[in-house]
Amino acid sequence: MTVLVASDLDRTLIYSNAALGLGMPDAVAPRLLCVEVHEHKPLSYMTERAAGLLTKLAQDTVFVPTTTRTRKQYQRISLPGLPPKYAICANGGHLLVDGISDRDWREAVAARLAAECAPLDEVRAHLNRTADPAWLRKERVAEDLFAYLVVERQLLPDDWVRELGVWAEARGWTVSLQGRKIYAVPKPLTKSAAVREVARRTGAGLTLAAGDSLLDADLLLAADLAWRPGHGELAEAGWGAEHVVALPQMGVAAGEEILRLLRQEARRFRRERQGIDSVVIPPPAGGVGSAPA
Repeated sequence: MTVLVASDLDRTLIYSNAALGLGMPDAVAPRLLCVEVHEHKPLSYMTERAAGLLTKLAQDTVFVPTTTRTRKQYQRISLPGLPPKYAICANGGHLLVDGISDRDWREAVAARLAAECAPLDEVRAHLNRTADPAWLRKERVAEDLFAYLVVERQLLPDDWVRELGVWAEARGWTVSLQGRKIYAVPKPLTKSAAVREVARRTGAGLTLAAGDSLLDADLLLAADLAWRPGHGELAEAGWGAEHVVALPQMGVAAGEEILRLLRQEARRFRRERQGIDSVVIPPPAGGVGSAPA
């Protein structure tokens, strides 16, 4: 029976220098593996132990990287283990199959966005009109699907983000603040929808998930069992659900613990299924086809 593992990447499995959270003494800090290089510089890491766990997890399950990153940003990452057959980029806007965006999925997403929410141009115009140059550093569009701002976080007024969220909600969009980035994303554009499509294609009997941000909440809710680290938007909001395990670990140590638990649960499920499948139902007394007494 197939186990599908859908996990967010940034600040869930992989970590930038700023997000590593190496609070332990230097002498006992974990060895790190660089998994992303950008403009000739190392950018993202995981522990070597986490890399080994991910390699084994990808051998035993359908492992699906599930990210808000664009395809170009995702392709900078070199994860250990087997190359994933499926990957989800742009918060569910692109379903990659062997590295190629699935056309049928793209068309289905485009039709739903056109029917259910305000157009991207309207949202971008509002962002540019209301953002203050004092704290705005960049405005970007991802895959012609959603927009985000890069800001000086310490200068950003809290009420601006709240007001943007109210404005966006009325137009079928959602807002998420992650580090120095403010995302404006159409509500129908979800990781969970793309993961359900992968589950359908693979016949998955169990879906496990992990993530740290508000954009991961729908993914965690859609899974059979899920984990979130002790950092990130979900932790800060105290967000949870009965089947979502809130871990105490933070930083790169959380990524390692998430992978350990994902593998543990996948192996437990496979053992249970093998036990069920191996049960032999005995024939009726007297043997198969014998006449009743």
